[in-house]
Amino acid sequence: MGVSSPLVEAFEVTGGNRLSGTVSVTGAKNSVLKLMAAALLAPGTTTITAVPEILDVSVMAELLRRLGCEVDHDLVTATLRIDVPEQLHHQADYDLVRRMRASICVLGPLVARCNRAEVAVPGGDAIGSRGLDLHISGLNRLGVEVHNEHGYLIATAHDRMQGASIWLDFPSIGATENLLTASVLAKGTTVIDNAPREPEIVDLCNMLVAMGAQIGGIGSATLEIHGVDRLQPTTHATVPDRIVAGTWAVAAAITQGDVMIANARAGDLEIALDKLVMAGAHIDVGSDGFRVMMEDRPKAVDVVTLPYPGFPTDLQPQFIALNSIASGAAMVTENLFEARFRFVQELRRLGADVRTDGHHALVRGCEGLSGAPVEATDVRAGAGLVLAGLVAEGVTTVFDVTHIDRGYANFVEDLTGLGGDIRRIDA
Repeated sequence: MGVSSPLVEAFEVTGGNRLSGTVSVTGAKNSVLKLMAAALLAPGTTTITAVPEILDVSVMAELLRRLGCEVDHDLVTATLRIDVPEQLHHQADYDLVRRMRASICVLGPLVARCNRAEVAVPGGDAIGSRGLDLHISGLNRLGVEVHNEHGYLIATAHDRMQGASIWLDFPSIGATENLLTASVLAKGTTVIDNAPREPEIVDLCNMLVAMGAQIGGIGSATLEIHGVDRLQPTTHATVPDRIVAGTWAVAAAITQGDVMIANARAGDLEIALDKLVMAGAHIDVGSDGFRVMMEDRPKAVDVVTLPYPGFPTDLQPQFIALNSIASGAAMVTENLFEARFRFVQELRRLGADVRTDGHHALVRGCEGLSGAPVEATDVRAGAGLVLAGLVAEGVTTVFDVTHIDRGYANFVEDLTGLGGDIRRIDA
């Protein structure tokens, strides 16, 4: 897949089909991009497997090429080989960074390797402000000067970074990733307190350890990093995508279907799957995934998003879609991104009864939805609208599906394989 994507494409979804069959989950979008950035820390060839075929991977690959790397993406084997030079470029250009907020994760590795990084202030999903204050203050503690100039975040370490104790006011995933990748080559010990515990953070730590980093407390709220002089390339398999797995789980429930989700870790979705059980689903967990079966109309379930191991914000739109056709009413509370309810106005076009007040949304379940043209405002909102379209009467056309392509590999093909009536069209 190239970096460019057709600008005017849509998904045409015809509702009414019950999903059944097996779908396999690829590596996590929210992990693989950070693993790719971490490869910058070690000259030589790092290999990443279980790489999803999504647009964001192509954008990140192009960004790494501009930094001086050679990147080969084998789509057949889902493998990335990243050949990192001894001398890296240190500027991440706006034309790529604006397309994907995860581009900011090259900041830490570039400062560690080059003592300087110039990264355009990122764009990405329109789900609310996600300031860079924690990135900047943490790097300041490591001895890095950071300032904003002409739309670029410019970070300079005049000498080798020095380990420090860093307390995060909020368990920011992005800030932690940059502080991890910066501090592994710093002098001395760095302690990150109130660190996030997401499986994707654990995945990044495991890859860094395989490269020779010394990190204690992996999976806990306190990470202790003992800096080393140099890291080595490695081969690492990306953790399965829990958000994609959760999306398929909701798709099974909303269509009263029966879907086996392979290569998925139920333990990473404990609260979300428990919510589906409360909605009336039956879930069988196996060694290589889990099966979701729903026989009747779902029951409405309250949702409160929180950092891991709480309910993931990236599954909130899908659950609002589920609640929109459920029996009863539910309150959905969004604690992480203030603009994540933007997609609700699109869901209302399908006939959903959703009222928002600040970071709360009251969803009253309807007997049915009615197909209409809607627009995806971000990756997960797009997925939520498609799920709603699967149960709406008639045809739902979802526009701006580039957002969905950023987070879901083979989305149309996988849904079609489960019996969904969906096709990609030129809008």
